[in-house]
Amino acid sequence: MRFENVSLLSVASVEAPNRIASTDLEARLGPFLRRLGFASGVLASLSGVIARRFWDEGTQPSDVAARAGELALARAGIDRSRVGMLVNTSVSRDFVEPSTACLVHGKLSLRPECLNFDVANACLGFINGMDLVAQSIERGVIDFGLVVDGESSRYVVDKTIERLNASGDARAFADHFATLTLGSGAAAVVLARADLVPPGTAHRYVGSVSLAATEHSHLCRGQVDGMVTDGQRLLQAGLELAQRTFELARRELGWSPQVLDEIAIHQVSRQHTDKLAERLGLDPSRIHAIFPELGNVGPASIPLVLSQAEQLGRLRRGSRVALMGIGSGLNCAMAEVVW
Repeated sequence: MRFENVSLLSVASVEAPNRIASTDLEARLGPFLRRLGFASGVLASLSGVIARRFWDEGTQPSDVAARAGELALARAGIDRSRVGMLVNTSVSRDFVEPSTACLVHGKLSLRPECLNFDVANACLGFINGMDLVAQSIERGVIDFGLVVDGESSRYVVDKTIERLNASGDARAFADHFATLTLGSGAAAVVLARADLVPPGTAHRYVGSVSLAATEHSHLCRGQVDGMVTDGQRLLQAGLELAQRTFELARRELGWSPQVLDEIAIHQVSRQHTDKLAERLGLDPSRIHAIFPELGNVGPASIPLVLSQAEQLGRLRRGSRVALMGIGSGLNCAMAEVVW
């Protein structure tokens, strides 16, 4: 799927204020780790996640998604009355219903005519949300759209620690290890009709490709208070799907490892990031790593990487930027922005 008249006008991110080191979690897991005979430092050594962030108690996903959306709108320099669609893509939600999107819509005081809804697709939600907005822009239905995401991992991590301390064994450690890498954060982007944006003020959203391998939907299953993951099988199946998706991007988007100047990937751990780069032949220096300090921030991860890369000056005019994600299900999506 390619777009001819869609621009990425702005990207913004918000980091949660409370830094929680992996050693802090290990201190809370003391009874469980002593029972298994694990040495200090096991979480960071196995995952590469040194720390993750939590929001203050009582912070809702809609609060931080709205904060990121406000920043993105300010950076875009457009009046919020021009936003025709709001898509929230977070795994974390305030309620089962109403949608988190409608709460964000209200907090941002968007106009009543602005369509708003949630899109849920595990860690791929943000790319899917961008595509939905881009399709509406391309068809001339709207001129501007906002995609937001607010993730909060405090509750699921707390409940997992309680469960492991109470009755966990070595199998439970493997099943719930991925939960202990989860972090919190928020991000947003504004997409626009390219012909409405002054030249040189936005970035071209080229298009995306996606593939599914839903025979692996049993490898990672999450609830509000816990997530069970078959980490190694999920990694191998995800890498195979990513390779097939990259081949599709070669054909549809003209990709090769050499032409991609920056690669914003959904980051789970050091092993996941390194293995994906190796499998696809990507230059690791073109991947800005956020997992050591932020952990796995779910669908907010890709726009967080993009936002930080922009702030660090890694993106230059004309850079071909790849957005890549693998979400439990399994689904894989890859998209391109020309900076």
